[in-house]
Amino acid sequence: MNVIVPKGFIVGAAENEFTGVTVLLAPKGAMGGADCRGGAPGTRETDLLRPEKMMDKVNAVVLSGGSAYGLASMTGVTEWLAKKGCGYKSMGKLVPIVTGAVLYDLNQKEVHYPDAKMGFQACENAGKVPFVGQYGAGKGATVGKIRGMRYASKSGVGAHTVKVAGVTVTAIVAVNALGDVFDPEKGTIVAGAKANDGSFLDTERHIVSGGLMKLFMGTNTTIGCILTDAKLDKVGANKLASASHNGLARAIRPVHTDYDGDTMFCLASGHRPVVNLMLLQTAAAYAAERACVNAATNCEGLTVIYDETDPATDTWQCE
Repeated sequence: MNVIVPKGFIVGAAENEFTGVTVLLAPKGAMGGADCRGGAPGTRETDLLRPEKMMDKVNAVVLSGGSAYGLASMTGVTEWLAKKGCGYKSMGKLVPIVTGAVLYDLNQKEVHYPDAKMGFQACENAGKVPFVGQYGAGKGATVGKIRGMRYASKSGVGAHTVKVAGVTVTAIVAVNALGDVFDPEKGTIVAGAKANDGSFLDTERHIVSGGLMKLFMGTNTTIGCILTDAKLDKVGANKLASASHNGLARAIRPVHTDYDGDTMFCLASGHRPVVNLMLLQTAAAYAAERACVNAATNCEGLTVIYDETDPATDTWQCE
């Protein structure tokens, strides 16, 4: 299955043995939106994406491991973009507009997190390295933690593309949820908390039936972004970010809990006209759903294609 990175974007990733960072770059800028529905988020610059705020061009969305420590990786992305001449021009200076979110993957005794150097390296790697699977922000991702890490399942970064009315809609999601990943097309759990015999516990059913729980505040969070070549304003970009949460709700059970910081972004590069926003909202939800399933199952088999962009020769000239 092919994943298409729409025109105007390049994706990079960097990781170590424990954690990593995924960078969605829009060197010439893209209209941005965001919707945070989890109870324990860690984010940067999401307020400027609200429709009433004046900034309308974003240069990067960063998905990072490391919990709050991982916000440091976004400084490296900012520095890389400034070096390339990308950003908002103000009083003779460049200020790259970088937003993003973090997930909790501090699963070792020591604290390992993506720092500014790793964020910079992820940008250097853009278009050159894999980013789906257990790469970048997916390196330390797990799902199904109602009984603790011992009974959880490995996850990663998933992606899926939908083409509708001439527009490309691609979801890229790092799935690190308290809940299980459920495949609506198969009607089964594909990753999640395990019972003592190794079968899936069914976290949602376990909770509503009064089962014992081992909860850790903020130790989860699913974060992702809808990339599209559609021509959207800030209202439209925010609507696509919101619609994508419908896909998370179909694929993650439970989702948006007080122990997750679930946050979805949207970046729109503006190369294709929009016939009907509802079509794109539906596509965003479906792409996010399938990206979550891919993150927990067959993401390693995905092939990434850049639409009208050659990462090896792109000049990185910014507007």
